[in-house]
This record gives sequence, C-alpha cells and structure tokens, in this order.
Amino acid sequence: MSDVADFAGLQIASLESRRADDMLRMIERHGGTAHVSPSMREVPIEPNRPAIDFAYRVMTGEVNFVIVMTGVGFRFLMRSIEKHLDTKRFLNSLSDITTICRGPKPVAALREFGVQPTHKIGEPNTWREILQYIDAEKISIANQVIGLQEYGVANASLVAGLEARGATVVPVRVYGWDFPEDTAPLRANVQAIADGKRDMLLVTSAHQIVNMMRMAEQLGITNQLRSGLRTTVIASIGPTTTQMLTECDLQADLEPSHPKMGHLVVESAKRALQLVESKQRMKESEVSIRQSISVATDAIDAGDKHPSEDSLFMKACRGEPTERTPVWLMRQAGRYMSEYREVRAKQSFLELCANPALCSEVMCTAVDRLGVDAAIIFSDLLPLLQPLGFDLEFVAGDGPVIHNPIRSHADLSRMKRLEDPQALGFVYETVSQTRADLPAEIPLIGFAGSPFTLASYAIEGGGSRVYTNTKRLMYSDAGAWNELMSTLSEAITVYLNHQIAAGAQCVQLFDSWAGCLSPIEYSEFILPWMNQIIAGIAPGVPVINFATGNPELLPLLRGDQRTVVGVDWRIPIATAWDRIGREKSVQGNLDPAVLLADPQVIRSRTAELLNSVRGQNGHIFNLGHGVFKETPVENAIALVDAVKELSVQ
Repeated sequence: MSDVADFAGLQIASLESRRADDMLRMIERHGGTAHVSPSMREVPIEPNRPAIDFAYRVMTGEVNFVIVMTGVGFRFLMRSIEKHLDTKRFLNSLSDITTICRGPKPVAALREFGVQPTHKIGEPNTWREILQYIDAEKISIANQVIGLQEYGVANASLVAGLEARGATVVPVRVYGWDFPEDTAPLRANVQAIADGKRDMLLVTSAHQIVNMMRMAEQLGITNQLRSGLRTTVIASIGPTTTQMLTECDLQADLEPSHPKMGHLVVESAKRALQLVESKQRMKESEVSIRQSISVATDAIDAGDKHPSEDSLFMKACRGEPTERTPVWLMRQAGRYMSEYREVRAKQSFLELCANPALCSEVMCTAVDRLGVDAAIIFSDLLPLLQPLGFDLEFVAGDGPVIHNPIRSHADLSRMKRLEDPQALGFVYETVSQTRADLPAEIPLIGFAGSPFTLASYAIEGGGSRVYTNTKRLMYSDAGAWNELMSTLSEAITVYLNHQIAAGAQCVQLFDSWAGCLSPIEYSEFILPWMNQIIAGIAPGVPVINFATGNPELLPLLRGDQRTVVGVDWRIPIATAWDRIGREKSVQGNLDPAVLLADPQVIRSRTAELLNSVRGQNGHIFNLGHGVFKETPVENAIALVDAVKELSVQ
C-alpha cells in the first residue's frame, strides 16, 4: 500500500447522505473526482409497531404465508420484536406456516433462529422469480394473508403480483431509511456505476447498499449494475456494511483499519491505484470471457441439435425423467485398462495429452468396452497452467511438479493471462476428434480443474497434505490471492467455452483439493470465483461441479440452474441430495474401492445406492472419485451392467 493518500484523479462515487458535503471535500482533498449522491433519508421506525403487530398476527394465525426478502432484514425484524413479545412463540408459529425465502441468505437467517424454510427462490432472486416460483410450484395463495418482509422502499410490483393472484399482502418494513426526496443525483450515480464510469465506490452504511439496489431495480438495470460493480472497487466502512454487501452478493475490496469516514477515504486513496488496476484486469477478463462465450454459442447455433441432447445423460443433467439411470465413470480411460497401458508405454503422459488422435483412441476404447452412457475427454487438469507461465513436469513416482511455484505477490509478475486460447489448441482438437470418433448418441464431457485446485498446485509446486503455502497466501495477502484467482478463473472459463465450441455437450469442474477447506473458507475465498466461472460458461450447457473431500461444502456447489453437483463417497447420496436441494441434479457416488471387491458385492452396493434415490429425477451414476489403477476391468464392466439392469424404472 502506498504511503501517499492520492486518488490521482480517479472517479470516486459515494452514496453518503448525512455528511455528503464532508465526503465530497475529503475525496477532492485527496485528489479524487467526487460523485456524491445522497441515497437515503431517515424514517422513524423505533419502536416498530407495524413489525410488532405483524408478529402478533403470525402468532394468532392471521398470517398464512411469510415471504422473507433478506437475511439482514429478518434479523432486524427479530430485533424489532424481541423486547415486546415472546420470540420463541413467534418462531414456533413461523415454523407452522409457509415461508418463502428470496435466495440463500434469508434461508441461512431463518435457520439461525431454528426455522426451516418451506421454499427457497432460485437465482437471480428478484421479485419476478418469486412470482414465477409460486406459479411453477402451484402454490395456492388465493384468499391467503401474506406477510412480506420488505427492504428499502416498498416493492409495488411484487405486491401487485401477489394481489393479482388473490392474496392479501401485509408489508413489514424493517429498515428505517427511504429514498431522498430528490432522487435525480442517485439515479445518475447508479446509472454511471452500471455503465462502468466510476472507478471506486465508498460505502458508509448498509442502508446505502439496499437503496442502491432498489434504485437499480426501479431503473430496470439490476444486472447491469451488478456487472458494473464487479469491475468497480468497493470500499466498505466496516463489518456491518460488508455483511450487507455479501447479502446482496457483492464483494468488498477494502475495509479501513477503523470504521470511520476519514479512515475510509484516506486508506482508499492509498490503495486506489493498485485496486483499480486489479479491477481493470477484471474488465479485460470480462471481454475475453464474453468473446469465448460467443465462440461457444456461435458453434452451437451453427449446427443442428446434436443427437446426444436426447441421451439419458443429458436428460438427467436437465432433471428430466429417464427410463433408467445413466452411468459413466471418472477416470474411465486409465491405467486399469491394458489398452491404455499399451498406448501410455510409448510416450510420456504430457506427450499423450498433446496427441488428440491417441487421446480419442483411449477414451473411445473405454466407452466401447465399458458400455457407459457418456464420455469425457482424455486430458489432465494441469496443462492449462503451462500457457499461464508455469513450468510443469510429470515426474515418475512423484506425479506433477511445478518448478516455478508462486509463493509471494512478487512471483505473480511472471504469471500470464490466457491471452491466446489456441495455446491449448491440442485439447480442443482432442474434443473434436473424440466427438467425431464417438457414436453420435453418446454425449462428450469437457473438463477443467477448479481455481482452488489449480492454485494449490501452482503454489505448493505439486500435491500436498496440508496446503500450508496455499493457505498462507490465501490468508495473508488478499491482493495476491485475488489476482491469482482472477487469472485462473478467466483462463478456466475461456478454456471450457472453447471445449464447448469444439464439440463438448457438457463440462465438469474438478476441485480435487477443496476438502481441505472449511465452508467459511470456501465461501469467502473460493465461492465468488466459482460463481463467476459458472456464470461465464455458455448458456444452456450443463456444468458438473465436483469438489471432493468435505461433504459440508455440498450446499455451496449448487451453482446456477443448469449446474449438476458431483458427490464423493463420504456421504450417503440421499443425504447429500437433501443438503444440495432435490430440485438439483446430482452425480455420484459409489466408493471406487468397491470395484476392488467381487461382482456380487459390487452389485449389492450398487443396488443399495440406486434404491436410496429411486424415483428421483436427475441422478447420474458415477463413482465418488476416479477408477483405481488396481481395479479389474471386468469389475468396472460389471458395475455398468448392474446400473443398467437395476435402475430401470
């Protein structure tokens, strides 16, 4: 961080209201071009009589449904009523009626208070999705009284939509802030942020964020604003404000050492150039990702519907009914097969990966011999690191070795962006060749390593049991970590889109080392990048998100609507599916060690697994990890045959 507090002419936005003039002077004093637009005015709301009355109506059975719009809002509701009534009785009453949560944050808030929500709305979690969900799930709200926990100003569109379906709506306001009387400056500033015309946003209150998002919704630019904020540096005054950013799926880039406006401005000015430069790289990444999406979608649109789109595998990815469960195996072309060993004996592993004809041969041989319902390209996670500047070698007995690992921020100077996707052209040729050689009805899966696993290899220099260097960098240098993850995430997204353009019908993300992370670590350091990758993959293409080693991460792997969650063997698949959500498709999860047993044991364990989820659409049978090299190939065939026989509906 620079010792000089100088914004150097950058465009600095602020939503400060009470001390707007002070904020403007401080920004200009430190060399910034200030854009200060008051975002709220105070509305007396304590004691919050409407909230207390609402709680009584829930307790007396007058309210039949409650829609919770934000997690923070629900917590504020509990604060508003805790001194005035029996909160335990209120929560018990809430548990007895239908609750609808607008996304994962309200779900988490209700669970904090011991309430299990009835329904959760999927992304992008706007009021439109609430109404669409009610219609799709045939939830009868006619003649029902619905409590609506609001945030910011009233959402007239949602209220009107609920009333049009016959409901009586009881709004519950829990925030004491409304828009300023003159909203023109706020409208202009929000539009400018959405247009990418602000370098930094200084936020001094959680309520500012609420009103900014509400204004964007009024203007019809919510998605555009989110896109603009991804490439705008966001400086948050402190933890409460940062929590609200998180509630809104936004990320704070900076918190000052003390939660004071002066500290916020000065420390933001000191780090401004560094942070804005990092965001500029993100803008460049977005351009590269958009181009790769175009490459993929143009290739998809140019051809007819591929025959494999109607396969059992693709139907299961989409959650559609299938006459039996589709099956394929991770590492289904590997050292357990004599045909693979014969090919592998004639060249190094990297040489094999760089030979599309041989890669296709070993995979097509495996598909034909096993009789599986899907193929995955033969490649490896790590060749993607080579065009990024890493010296990769596969050493006999030691596995992959990175000879120039990253251990500090300074080391990142030798890391490159994936500026030329064709540096990995041999992989796309493998996709094209394998697609051409496979039967048309067999879908082809492309894949890449997830950013945490690739980062771990790049930092540790190889495999690890404790990931000391990786976690040290992750915790000690946020700037270095974000730069590394940004570069990897861009490369992964572009790489997968080019595989789709080459002929893959589905892609899988492998996070082999994510098991060393806690859910808190995953949420803070990994999840934003995973969400960015999944959002950047060509629309409509299924994405299998597979992280092994810690079942507690499963709810965090849900991705978007087309995401299939891969499950390893450490948890019963029915339990995993409950954690993930039964509306999602899942893949897994027989322990690969079972294939070392005799065929009767394999059949028995397969039957147990299939019976545990029988009747549920969206299951793809697979192992919980790759086939062991010691596995008799006949046992793998027996497994596939058992799945085909035992899963017939």
